[in-house]
Amino acid sequence: MKSLREIWLFTGIIPLCIIFLLLGGCGAGVDSEISALPAGTQLVSISVTPANPSLPVGNAQQFTASGTYSDGTTRDITNQVTWTSLPTSAATINSSGLATGVAAGTATITAALSGNSGTATLTVTSGGSSGSNYNVTTIAGTAGAGGSTDGTGAAARFYLPVGITTDGANLYVADSWHTIRKIVISTGAVTTIAGTADADGSTDGTGAAARFWSPHGITTDGTNLYVADTTNQTIRKIVISTGAVTTIAGTAGSDGSTDGTGAAARFYLPSGITTDGANLYVADTINCTIRKIVISTGAVTTIAGIAGARGSADGTGAAASFSQPDGITTDGANLYVADSSNYTIRKIVISTGAVTTIAGTAGALGSDDGTGAAARFNAPRGITTDGANLYVGDFGNHTIRKIVISTGAVTTIAGTAGVIGSADGTGAAASFSLPYGITTDGTNLYVADCFSYTIRKIY
Repeated sequence: MKSLREIWLFTGIIPLCIIFLLLGGCGAGVDSEISALPAGTQLVSISVTPANPSLPVGNAQQFTASGTYSDGTTRDITNQVTWTSLPTSAATINSSGLATGVAAGTATITAALSGNSGTATLTVTSGGSSGSNYNVTTIAGTAGAGGSTDGTGAAARFYLPVGITTDGANLYVADSWHTIRKIVISTGAVTTIAGTADADGSTDGTGAAARFWSPHGITTDGTNLYVADTTNQTIRKIVISTGAVTTIAGTAGSDGSTDGTGAAARFYLPSGITTDGANLYVADTINCTIRKIVISTGAVTTIAGIAGARGSADGTGAAASFSQPDGITTDGANLYVADSSNYTIRKIVISTGAVTTIAGTAGALGSDDGTGAAARFNAPRGITTDGANLYVGDFGNHTIRKIVISTGAVTTIAGTAGVIGSADGTGAAASFSLPYGITTDGTNLYVADCFSYTIRKIY
């Protein structure tokens, strides 16, 4: 079987480019590349992207600059240009191209170098959906301190927490180093309820006697937890009151796409999971399909997509296609899917299997707020709903996004695209490091901030 690292690199669960970014590798060598231009090569023009973004007051937008040279090449010159914003009463911008909305209005963003310049137009709105209304705090774990220690608040340790769900009083976290953790929301007390840290396997059992292998998705019906045990290719059930773990679908170590009952069914690195109480719905990531499991029988069927047929087509059932779907949530009538490698959010009507794209454009990576197809995402992972809105862990952008279901309007409520960190704060002042799973108790959001090794609260 593949190692955990090999599987992550293969599936894109932690994309290589983001790993390089975290290690300081992405963009490395830009200065030397510019200085090593062939003799006589001149900068001809500069383009600034995004060209026409909008954002609420208090939020931020990362701009990038590309230079076209006389030898026909195009190079990233974001860190070489001089950035300005006029008027500064509408927006300011720092030396790295990060602009912040100050007041409602329009600002011209300019990147200048060697007598050339490029511009973009930033529209700053005063709409009530501004990320400045959302506060972010860390409720468990310590940023940068990975581990498996149980404890309260900052004394607890996580190692790449991925999935998260809540029953209202507690949070349950799929800690990808092979354990399931419980956090009492009122106190921040963290305990391990199933599995043993750094001990992978597939054994059914109770509490520490059970084994998991890089569990990702997790959901609850209030009595039980259901876990997408990703690298085991299985779906597991945990009785909350006892910690008893059983395998309800799939067979450990056997990947595939077969529909069937219980151990006869096959999955291929299932990631996201949600429940409507009677059924489970699974984002079967590498199969690029959405699966349904009847909880009472373990019967597994494919309700959307075709195994191995990667794409972005809207349609009904097998006529639809996905590209590494990851997070999944439900409002009871519909499923909402973070279609990660398409950079889109999809809706599935449960009764018909009809699939539509409600936000983002397939193949168009970015961070723009906007409505429907005008919005942009970067490898969205976790997704949850309060019934009226969707909230998305926009993994590659290091932000939390809000989507109004009725209109498709997308805003960034916490974090700043392209800014990696672990700062608590309000709106754009907060920072995340590859936020993955997200859940809500109806009032607050809770985020598994994967590479910060922490659990964050947004309120």
